[in-house]
Amino acid sequence: MDRYLDHLVVERGVAANTVASYRRDLRRYREFLLARGIEDLGRVEEGHVRDFLVALRSPETDGGEAREPLAESSIARTLVATRGLHKFAVAEGMAADDPARAVRPPKPAQRLPKALSVDEVGAILACVGGDEPRGLRDRALLELLYSCGARITEVVSLDVDDLDLEHRTVLLRGKGGKQRLVPIGGPAVDAVEAYLVRARPALASARSGPAVFLNARGGRLSRQSAWQILADAAHRAGITATVSPHTLRHSFATHLLDGGADVRVVQELLGHASVTTTQVYTLVTVSTMREVYATAHPRAR
Repeated sequence: MDRYLDHLVVERGVAANTVASYRRDLRRYREFLLARGIEDLGRVEEGHVRDFLVALRSPETDGGEAREPLAESSIARTLVATRGLHKFAVAEGMAADDPARAVRPPKPAQRLPKALSVDEVGAILACVGGDEPRGLRDRALLELLYSCGARITEVVSLDVDDLDLEHRTVLLRGKGGKQRLVPIGGPAVDAVEAYLVRARPALASARSGPAVFLNARGGRLSRQSAWQILADAAHRAGITATVSPHTLRHSFATHLLDGGADVRVVQELLGHASVTTTQVYTLVTVSTMREVYATAHPRAR
């Protein structure tokens, strides 16, 4: 299992968060196999893999300890990790057969991404800021997140040289180390420029390096801290629903499509490998259209 995870990192360039998820999934799989006296992947049979999927849906562990069954999406991801492990074992000569080859993951129910309205995003951005260093940083962070639809990891990983404020672009490093150059809007440019000139020097320390967004100790801002900054701003804006950095990403995509953007362009901006992933946002806009039609048209009902 360790060799497979190393392969994902070194040879395939899989993102660190994905590798961490696979590590948890495979640890669960290993415990399942060891509990059945199986210590060699070459001894695993297709029935074991199918029994593992059943166990993931069970509300109890083998030891009888109560726990929540995994969601179908988590089960699907766990099976992807398991199938990848067995395929790797065969390719490396550690097993003669692939017992997971014929086992298919469950098809997760399609869930529409949660998007905020334009007014709600505006309310959040209006509730963050100030003239002190942290206020300028928080404003720049949230303006940039919404302006380019970036993942939170992509934004907190930014270095100063990744920003080209003159040409209004930012270089983002996405999943698998893939890079993309995306435009940013005027308000985000103004907020980032104000932060870099008036706030970052006050936060910087010997440990800052090239990081754009810094914490109070001068280190790189963490994902968790960025999440909390957004949550606090949403609370001040009076938004009761849970708002995460990914909510801004969903909102970015939905608002672009509502404004007439081509789905292929949105795909490139989001850094999706497949347009199929992006097309789920078109369902959001159709859903919104139906709601507006149902409430506004005199003969809708």
